[in-house]
Amino acid sequence: EIHITEADPQHLEMIALTFGRLGVHWETQGEDIFVPAVQHLSIVPDLGNRMPIIKAQPWPAFPPDLMSIALVIATQCAGAVLFHDWMYESRFFFTDKLVRMGARITLCDPHRVLVQGPTALQGQSYITSPDIRAGMAILLAALGAKGQTRIFNIRQIDRGYERVEEKLRSLGANIERIEDDHPVTDETQETPFAEH
Repeated sequence: EIHITEADPQHLEMIALTFGRLGVHWETQGEDIFVPAVQHLSIVPDLGNRMPIIKAQPWPAFPPDLMSIALVIATQCAGAVLFHDWMYESRFFFTDKLVRMGARITLCDPHRVLVQGPTALQGQSYITSPDIRAGMAILLAALGAKGQTRIFNIRQIDRGYERVEEKLRSLGANIERIEDDHPVTDETQETPFAEH
């Protein structure tokens, strides 16, 4: 379970509704949010039992910056869902890395992907973080994967998430920033993360 203080939940209604479509629910307690540990991860179909579409929209709707995180959650949910980010082209090109981990994702075009779950993700010995959002998605997938994953080019994650490994460790994650003997290339000019 997670307790987030001073989250200002009245501004997160569309985020709560969208994550609720994936079976992730939280409770508000004043300005705080409480996320129960037990969740029933199942994709809620649209009216008429149609496949749901999660679409990025300008604030206050579901923000495009959370699409990659919701996509990783969807890999663990029973059912299928289409993600559509019409605002930014090529945001879903990182999904090939999740497919290598075992996710069932179909890239429809530069703006849409179909995710079918649940899938058991497998750790990877070498995976790179192409940008902030994709890097965080890969990191979250690695935390839920069986085995160890090494993520390189983590400066991309660091740009958007300060001290992320410390925060995740405080939630019980087995994660560390490590030194590595891999040859240095343009993509791997720093220490990787490792999740166990």
